[in-house]
Amino acid sequence: MKDNLSSYTSNDYDSRINSVLPYYAEFHNQILDLAECLGLSRINWLDTGCGTGNLAQKVLKKFDTVDLTLCDPSEAMLEKSKDKLKEYKNVKYVNLASQQLGFNNEFDIVTAVQAHHYLDRNQRANATKKCFEALKDGGVYITFENISLSCNECDELGMKRWKKYLLEHGKSEEEAESHIKRRGTEVFPVTIEEHISLLKKTGFKAVEIIWMSYMQAGFWAIK
Repeated sequence: MKDNLSSYTSNDYDSRINSVLPYYAEFHNQILDLAECLGLSRINWLDTGCGTGNLAQKVLKKFDTVDLTLCDPSEAMLEKSKDKLKEYKNVKYVNLASQQLGFNNEFDIVTAVQAHHYLDRNQRANATKKCFEALKDGGVYITFENISLSCNECDELGMKRWKKYLLEHGKSEEEAESHIKRRGTEVFPVTIEEHISLLKKTGFKAVEIIWMSYMQAGFWAIK
């Protein structure tokens, strides 16, 4: 039985996520590069939907002057993070989903990686609002998500390409189809245009695409 909303249990997540998400590590590379360019002397950073702490581990290795708050709705995922990051003292752990956050004007950076595509549109809007509220004025929100493409023909071709990736990375035909069938039932991706529109409606004064490939995209926005 799964202990989180991803397709894997917390015990399997780290060993199997790269077989599902092309360029998973690149999500983190893009985030770290952007964060470095902000030039902050000390960073107060919230990572919501932190999972097993993969991004957090890279943040802590790269930045000496960072205070990190990790949130996830899965207690099992948070326990994995705690174990992975046990050598670090500048980390707080909160067992909440993005849409349950209660922070206000606290963080320089808020990240949400593959966290909000499990939510319907109303829940996603609320989660995005909570991330916005958690940021200081001028703070930066960075999110990577599964997406749908802008027309049916494009989406179908994109899904064929993703299925090809799944098969080439060890999935059986049945397993690949199972992942694809999660769309619209367990995960609810939206288009790039919808992402940008939501971020602007939430109140971010600047919104940009940072990266896109296959059926995933990254965005950053300034409060």
